[in-house]
Amino acid sequence: MTTDAGARLVDGYAQVVFDLDGVIYLIDRPIPGAVEAVGRLHTEGRAVAYATNNASRRSSEVADLLSGMGVPARREEVLTSAAAAAELLRDRLPAGAPVLVVGAEALRAEIAAVGLSPVDRADEKPHAVVQGYGPQVGWTHLAEATVAVRGGATWIATNTDRTLPSGRGPLPGNGALVAVLRTALGREPDVVVGKPEPELFATAARRIDDGRTLVVGDRLDTDIEGARRAGLDSLLVLTGVSDVPELLAAEPARRPTFVAHDLAGLFDPAAVVRVPGPADAGGWSVAARDGGLELTGAGRPLDALAALCAAAWSAPAVPPIRAGSPDATRALTALGLAT
Repeated sequence: MTTDAGARLVDGYAQVVFDLDGVIYLIDRPIPGAVEAVGRLHTEGRAVAYATNNASRRSSEVADLLSGMGVPARREEVLTSAAAAAELLRDRLPAGAPVLVVGAEALRAEIAAVGLSPVDRADEKPHAVVQGYGPQVGWTHLAEATVAVRGGATWIATNTDRTLPSGRGPLPGNGALVAVLRTALGREPDVVVGKPEPELFATAARRIDDGRTLVVGDRLDTDIEGARRAGLDSLLVLTGVSDVPELLAAEPARRPTFVAHDLAGLFDPAAVVRVPGPADAGGWSVAARDGGLELTGAGRPLDALAALCAAAWSAPAVPPIRAGSPDATRALTALGLAT
């Protein structure tokens, strides 16, 4: 089961909004096929936007980073949680108000750019604390933020990503740092700006006058949930954080519209699948047997995945998955489900 009538997925949308890390690049290298995919979208005249929870770079810096990798990008196409947080505080606070910044220099620059005053210490009486990821954030920064929030400052988190991808596997993200303050303060942030909150995607969708927007992401808990909250279709690519076992266990709010191994799914109908699919389609059959799910038949691994999603998402919990044919064994191996 592919997209409707074998059409290219991208032909149903006027705009494609990409997450960055894990979709377009991994740390500092483009993911294979990403440069070509974005270039093809531009050649076809389709609108492109980039929405990232990474608050450690400004929009112009992200555009420069992408361009340096060969990915066509303009500053106005980039939506960052740092810029969104700064705009939110600009609208809530008087001009020049002090804001304690916990994060990278880019977040500090965004706060200054909207006419607010970045500060470092709680004794400077900040009206708000804005917290984003920064590799140099340490105990002292978190302690000052704790004191400021306890003293009445509004607490804004750019995002709550638990991890960020790296060449060595997932590493602590801003969500891990937010958890430190959550533990110390015994409460949640007043506002979380980035995904899975819908505003980044909703802002992108408002930029086009006509046509539908497709969100492409690698994380169920941020990209896909954020797209669903914004009322947009989504494509999960398996080049970043979320994998097939996580997909099968996803709660309804985190289930994508489509799944592909990579960005080739935008253009190749054979490289993408709508989920869930029927439990008996595409040459595959999934049946409950002996306390688990048994996959039998033959066909594309992606079609097997669509069938498995249908069965797993209708169960109270994901049961063990077994192969009932040699082709099923190969498909489960390709999907990372072999036991």
